[in-house]
Amino acid sequence: MKSPQEVLGLIREKNVVMVDLRFTDFLGRWHHFSVPSHFLRLEEFEEGLGFDGSSLRGWQAINESDMLVFPDPKTAFLDPFTEHPTLILICDIRDPISGASYNKDPRTIAQKAVNYLKSTGIGDVAYFGPEAEFFVFDDVRFAQNAHEGYYHLDSVEGCWNTGRVEQGGNLSYKPRHKEGYFPTQPTDTLQDLRSEMSIELENAGIEVERQHHEVATAGQCEIDIKYDSLVAMADKLMKFKYIVRNVAHRRGKVVTFMPKPLYGDNGSGMHTHFSIWKNGKNNFFGDKYAGFSQEGLYAIGGVLQKAHALIALSNPSTNSYKRLVPGYEAPVRLAYSSRNRSAAIRIPMYSNSEGAKRFEFRTPDSTSNPYIFFAALTMAAIHGIKNKVDPGTPLDKDIYGLSPEELKDVPSTPRSFEDALDALEHDHSWLLHGDVFTKEVIETWIQYKRIHEVDAVKLRPHPHEFELYIDA
Repeated sequence: MKSPQEVLGLIREKNVVMVDLRFTDFLGRWHHFSVPSHFLRLEEFEEGLGFDGSSLRGWQAINESDMLVFPDPKTAFLDPFTEHPTLILICDIRDPISGASYNKDPRTIAQKAVNYLKSTGIGDVAYFGPEAEFFVFDDVRFAQNAHEGYYHLDSVEGCWNTGRVEQGGNLSYKPRHKEGYFPTQPTDTLQDLRSEMSIELENAGIEVERQHHEVATAGQCEIDIKYDSLVAMADKLMKFKYIVRNVAHRRGKVVTFMPKPLYGDNGSGMHTHFSIWKNGKNNFFGDKYAGFSQEGLYAIGGVLQKAHALIALSNPSTNSYKRLVPGYEAPVRLAYSSRNRSAAIRIPMYSNSEGAKRFEFRTPDSTSNPYIFFAALTMAAIHGIKNKVDPGTPLDKDIYGLSPEELKDVPSTPRSFEDALDALEHDHSWLLHGDVFTKEVIETWIQYKRIHEVDAVKLRPHPHEFELYIDA
């Protein structure tokens, strides 16, 4: 779709009865409301539709609650999960008084990052290729209140289920901890489910490059999608999570993008491939280390220099830092390398062509709001290029095999979400250039995350504490 007229034509062609208007809240969750298809006219694309902005996390005060959604016709796709034909449109948020874009709308922040990139003359497009890993569970139960707190996860693939009675007897073939990478059936029980997810993604306009089982036991999966520009890829990642979750739900299963749901096994990350282009040329392609340009190395330098603050946006949950520990393939050392997956930044060496040259930021996970994270990563790279930040010497050794003496000068990721938020609080001026992020956005993010997540977890007894201290 290119125009509102084309969207209205599609509604008639497909006999659409409902139009679902989607937007992303401050923290990265999709929200929606629906209107009958005959209600949507050209005027709604030009004048917007109203909603209550005070009922969403981190947004408007109740005395300034009225907001408008503006559908983007380029985002139209048919919902594969509704009983009645429904068309989904992703929307931007604006203020009804001033008509200005809302500065806490994540999609607006992403659009401002693109505009700022263009204004610097460094590039005209930033490309992103996220690899969002996830777990597929058969049963998830949890509760937390004043007198109890627990969680229970189960999966037919769980290595703890080798004694489980199944249809026809125990079927065995459970992936062991850290041994779930690329097994075939019957060990991989989710091939058909991932294929179904891939088909629905392709039907929604998202090109799938591959799908496979991941390293952990209990149904860890990955479906890779083709790279795209900043805002388009953030839109696609929201669609991706919606489609993957609902296909699993249709099969009686649960998908979670939580980074570390299992103790003692690999967590789920969102390794993100990134490059900047100008006039159809890849700025990162050159004759320096690993086929990179000097500008590309400066971009890496910017990301490494601002990593502690950036990680408060790319890994924005208390659970994120249970994944960022040594020994589980999570990149906890802020270094760069070619091929080395134990470094925070890797330069893939599958191809030396200009089109393939990019770096992979391996630290992030899927609890991030893609619009905000992608915008922040772009800003860090721009900072590095503008200020010619030297990334230092590449680290081409296995970081997990280095001695303490060798590691003492290699910085680490923040040890907790609290540490990352502190870093963001003290170092965020680079995000304010071009008015991409505002002080209000940064302050709201830090305040919300501290009160509703960091403090909320700190104040509650942990189940393992009873095992440690009940008889102390």
